[in-house]
Amino acid sequence: MSAHIRPDLDAIPAYVAGKTHPGAVKLASNETTFPPLPSVTKAIAEAVELSNRYPDNHAIELRGAIADFLGVQLENVAAGCGSVALCQELVQITCRRPEDEVLFAWRSFEAYPIVTQVAGAKAVQVPLDGEFTHDLDALAAAITPNTRVVFVCNPNNPTGTARGKAEIVEFLDKVPGDVLVVLDEAYFEYLRMPAEDFPNGVELGRTRPNVLVLRTFSKAYGLAGLRVGYAVGAPEVITALMKVHIPFSVSRVAQAAAIASLEARSELLERTDAVVAERDRMRAALIAAGYRVPVSHSNFVWLPLGARSAEYGAASTEAGVIIRPYGADGVRVTAGDPHENDAFLRFATDPETVARFLG
Repeated sequence: MSAHIRPDLDAIPAYVAGKTHPGAVKLASNETTFPPLPSVTKAIAEAVELSNRYPDNHAIELRGAIADFLGVQLENVAAGCGSVALCQELVQITCRRPEDEVLFAWRSFEAYPIVTQVAGAKAVQVPLDGEFTHDLDALAAAITPNTRVVFVCNPNNPTGTARGKAEIVEFLDKVPGDVLVVLDEAYFEYLRMPAEDFPNGVELGRTRPNVLVLRTFSKAYGLAGLRVGYAVGAPEVITALMKVHIPFSVSRVAQAAAIASLEARSELLERTDAVVAERDRMRAALIAAGYRVPVSHSNFVWLPLGARSAEYGAASTEAGVIIRPYGADGVRVTAGDPHENDAFLRFATDPETVARFLG
């Protein structure tokens, strides 16, 4: 006799991480190729020496450092085992009935439907517009009395597109005050928009208690392997998050590395300029070869190849470069080191590839 397991789990897809293969170039997981700075590595080594001790479950020092950095209060900040863990916790604190709705654009971060179904809530998907960007008018129109939380991934993963400040504000003005809006800004540090229209969720949320912002140390800060993200929002939302937080899930090493990374943030964030330059170089080369590539505000580019996405991904893997296909929608290609990007571009712009997939 086997253990009784929820039968509805059979319908829930498992989260699929970017693949890897020995010897291949991996441009599938949106990791930074830069290693941690020496100061961060030193903090990691010192924290490891105390691995026999539990970490601070409330991450007071880390949350305090984040609060100082953003100009908010400690009670406005929660830490989590990556921002994806915080996504799941946000659904837990807002949904408790099967009819409770979690609203998000699609295609967007693939964890949204998974964490929604795990919580037993109802996932409501709103298609992206023709430019692979959030259709904020349609998203606002899809809100019902059962809507509990709306995820807005800005910049959007996997398409890389983003909405500006004015558009986000217009959307927020349409959302009822009892609906939690989560601005998922995992790729915030790669945004390059005019200052007057720069969509800084933390600033937008200062006067809106129903707005919560998610950010992470996994991308621009280069700590993907240590799993630490954070939420910024109203104290009552943060308090609720801490009630469902898995105890000690943000390790001592992760906390130390994140604090050290914040202290070295100027040097770390300067690295994003090199990534952005490579991202734009890749996009220009792909467009010149005949691809349609939306403007990206992240550390990757999106190729809307439709039904040929899986075949294209397999062909790229055969050529020695692993990228990320998304069903019948498209493929996402991370901007890596120049030589890695060149390897992908050789495959992508090869006349045979272009004829096979674009002809």
